[in-house]
Amino acid sequence: MQTKGSTSSAQQPRRAKILLATLAALCVAVLILVTIILPAEFDRDPLGVGEALGIKGLSRQAQVEVVRKEKTGYREDTVTFELLPFEFVEYKYRLHEGGAMLYSWTATAAVAFDFHGEPDVGPEGFAESYRIGKADGEHGAFTAPFGGIHGWFWENRGTHPVTVMLTTSGFYATSLRYRDGLVSEKPMNAVAAPHGGP
Repeated sequence: MQTKGSTSSAQQPRRAKILLATLAALCVAVLILVTIILPAEFDRDPLGVGEALGIKGLSRQAQVEVVRKEKTGYREDTVTFELLPFEFVEYKYRLHEGGAMLYSWTATAAVAFDFHGEPDVGPEGFAESYRIGKADGEHGAFTAPFGGIHGWFWENRGTHPVTVMLTTSGFYATSLRYRDGLVSEKPMNAVAAPHGGP
């Protein structure tokens, strides 16, 4: 039979264990806060561990820009090209770095294409390809990784004429057409704001 005194003396070690476990959990929580959460979420690294682990400023790097004001007016463009067998055309837009453009092109038969860009500042003749292939159309959204001219090269490698139609909208200033050894650059007019718009 247990007495009142023996019950309270048995609870003493339990209380000590609970207090010790609480202190240990608090220490672990503080350690995680200082070494992981502060460096990753708040870019504060008092011990330098976040930088060593490569997590310093992690939340800042993961933020995605959702809304961005553009530097040029909004424009729309639709062009059509007829390509005879083994004929090609190149059509590009001048965009600033970060400039956005939606595009859709279709062809009456598969054509070889190269969607690429050439930076304003860079080595002579340098071009970066974004998409290369053979298709009868493609649709997408594009954000210029650098300021320069960005667009398509299409070539009809078949034995029958092919018509290519391109429709774009976005924030470009001019268009450039390369065909038959000639280059023509055309300024693009901004689309008027809807009545009552800014």
